[in-house]
Parts: sequence; C-alpha cells; structure tokens
Amino acid sequence: MNARSRWLMVSVGLGILLNPLNSSMVSVAIARLQNVYQLDFSAVSWIIFSFYIASAIAQPVMGRASDLFGRRNIFLIGLVVAFIASLLAPLSPSFGWLIVFRVVQSIGTSMMVAVGMAIVRIYITEKQAIALSVLSVFLSGAAAIGPFIGGVLIHWWDWPAIFFVNIPFAVASFFLAWRTIPQDESPVSAARNMSFRQWFAVIDVPGILLFTAGLIALLVGLMSAKSSGHVSLPHVVIGLAGLVTLGVFVRYELQAKSPFIPLRTFAKYPAMTWVNVQFILVNVLFYSLFFGFPSYLQMVRHVSEFHTGILMLSLGLCSLLASPLAGRWIDKSGPRPAMLLSAILMTFGSVWIVTLSPTSPVISVCLALAAFGISNGLNSVGMQAALFNSSPKEIIGVASGLFNTSRYLGTILSSLLIGVVMGGEFSFGGFRWLGVILTVIALSLVIMNWRRESGQLQES
Repeated sequence: MNARSRWLMVSVGLGILLNPLNSSMVSVAIARLQNVYQLDFSAVSWIIFSFYIASAIAQPVMGRASDLFGRRNIFLIGLVVAFIASLLAPLSPSFGWLIVFRVVQSIGTSMMVAVGMAIVRIYITEKQAIALSVLSVFLSGAAAIGPFIGGVLIHWWDWPAIFFVNIPFAVASFFLAWRTIPQDESPVSAARNMSFRQWFAVIDVPGILLFTAGLIALLVGLMSAKSSGHVSLPHVVIGLAGLVTLGVFVRYELQAKSPFIPLRTFAKYPAMTWVNVQFILVNVLFYSLFFGFPSYLQMVRHVSEFHTGILMLSLGLCSLLASPLAGRWIDKSGPRPAMLLSAILMTFGSVWIVTLSPTSPVISVCLALAAFGISNGLNSVGMQAALFNSSPKEIIGVASGLFNTSRYLGTILSSLLIGVVMGGEFSFGGFRWLGVILTVIALSLVIMNWRRESGQLQES
C-alpha cells in the first residue's frame, strides 16, 4: 500500500469514526443534560432517539445519492455539515434546538459512513481486506471508547466539549480527503438528466416520510404516556396514528419499485431474515446496557462522569480485544458457536445486573460490563459472518443495507425500552426491571442459537 493510499484511508477513517463516536459519547452526558435543561428522563432520551432515527434514514439515502452526485462530494459535504452542527450545538438556546443540531450532526456523519467503505473499496486495490478491517476498527473502536472520551471531556470542560471535540477530526479529515480522494467520474447521462420527480422516486421520499412520521408518532405516544404516569386519550391517539402510519409504510414499500427498505427480501430469504431478527435483539440488549449503565452509575451511585467513563472503558476494551480472537475462531468453526457463547455471556451480564445494588463492589460492575463487552466483540464478527453465509452473493449489497437498518432499529428499541421502563425518572428499581427484561431477551437468543447449532450438528 503506497503513501497516498494510507493517507486516503486515514482521511476516511477520521471521518467515519464521527458517527459511532457521537452516538456513544452522549451516554455519559444524559444525567448532565437532564440537570442543565431541567427535563425528565423520558424527554432527555430524545437526544439518543433523534440521532439513531436520523442515521437509520440518512445512511441508505446518502448511499443512493452518492451514485448521482459522487462519493467524494457526499463525503466532503458530510464533513462540512458535521463541522457546522458540532460548532452550533453547544450554543443551543433550548433543548429543542440541541435536538435539531443533533439531527443535523447525525445526517452529516451518516453521509461519511454511507460512502466511506465504498471509497476505500474503489480506490485502494492493494491489501484491500486489511484496509477495510482497519476502517472497521475506526468504527467499532470509536463506539467502544466513546463513553470514556465523553466522561473525560465532561469532567474537564462540561457537556459542550462532546460536540467541540468533533471539530479537529472534521477539519483534519476534510483537508486530507480534499487532497487524497480522487475526483469522481462524471455521473452517467441517465443520472445527470434525471428529473426531480425521478430522483424523488429513486430515493423513495414517500417511504422515508411514512417511516419517519410513523416511528416518531409511536415513540411520542409511548414515551409521553410513561412520562406523565397515566394513559390519556391524546397519548393513545398519537400512538395509534404511529402504528397506522407504519402499517401504511409496510404496504407502500411492498409495492414500491425502489423501496427505502426492501421488505420483500425478508420474505424471500428466511435465513437472512433470522440473522436480522437476532441482530435487532442483540442491539436492544447491548445498547440498553450501553445507555442504561452510565445513568445507573451517575444517578443511583452518584459516580462522576470521569469515573463513569473509566468504568465503561472495561466494556470497550473487552469488545476490542474479543473481536480479533472471534475472527480466528469463526474462520475455523463458523459463526454459530461464537454467537451462542455471546448469548450466554449476555445472559450472565443481564442476570448480574439484577443482582447489583447501589453499594455493589466496583468489581461487580466491571464483571457485568466485561461480559457484555466480550459478547459484543463476538457478535460484531459473528453476525457479519452469519449474514454473508445466509445471503446470496447477488444481493449482498441489499443484505448489508438491511443489516445496518436492523442495527438502528435495535438501538432505537433499546432507547424506547429504557424510556418506558424508567419513565420520568431514572431509578434503581427501574434499572433492576431493565435487567430482568434483558435476561429474558438474552435467554431467547440462547435458545435460538442453541437450536440452530443443534440443527447444524444433526445435518453434519
């Protein structure tokens, strides 16, 4: 790999890490933001919801847009958008404006993730597998150590620092990308001459609007009811409107020529569908703990942001150390044994959460975090391998897109689960109930993987 290729890889890596970094740093800032803006826990949870909903929509849309406007252009524009959002977010006069800038930040960082891998795949031809694995480290590593970075930044400079820290990354990535990413070839004439109506159909704007409106209405209905402590007619109406809209979305997507989420693929390839269902459940488990544990440490045990970040580092380091070991194991034995062990570790971690008390030793906290960290490292490799095994080669691009959608659905559901269980105030009792629910989900994953592993052994 020559020097230009290495710098290109660095420029892309610095850009794509901004999305997972910003999705994870905020986990340590929830308690501080709740105090700053005088909000209940359900309301402040929208700082998480907004980012993941925007990412779930923006990444597939920007992937398609790059075919029309060029990958280099989308990457550079994404850096500018992320820079502006990170600069303005700390200046927000209200929590509503902070959510707006958070959404803009998510869109900007998603633009880079959507095209970053493709840029490396196209322009780095030597040792491509190594280059792609390095980018995966940027993505997984940023997510893993995000709470630690967030805790340190908030401890020394308060919560605006988790936005300002993006600026040097964005600036460095922009100048490197400007110099190292080649100009895109001219779009094909069909794309250049495409009318607004045709572009509207290719991006599937109606599908995006139905999905967004339905999901937000459903979340608002559920979260508002739990936050207020009772179910009123407006809450029911909003929630039902969300469900109806999502039903219309499903029907529309099944008939659309260029669907935002190709739902027919799920029915056509059931093995791939099961992988995505498991991936949703895995992300519900992991991110429920990922966002719930810092709040438990800060609001129940009154641990500082700095020490919360240090404790959460045990999760991130275990995840990073387990990933390469998982890769070697899966190459020899396939993904199923690793996924089964991951589900067992998640069950152990969830049961351990139930046993915690407000005065449990620090080692107990670290054991639960380590169990989830190792399981996440196993899953990050195992789930991807299971996806490739279950997906025909001719639809691997579509399968990867659906896989990312499943990831975001899992993260959104995890935020919803925490919000519904906790309501307006994070409590130790709610945290224990969260552990019970996570135990049930983890046990269901153990059963699913055990049955599939047993079935494979019988076939062999």
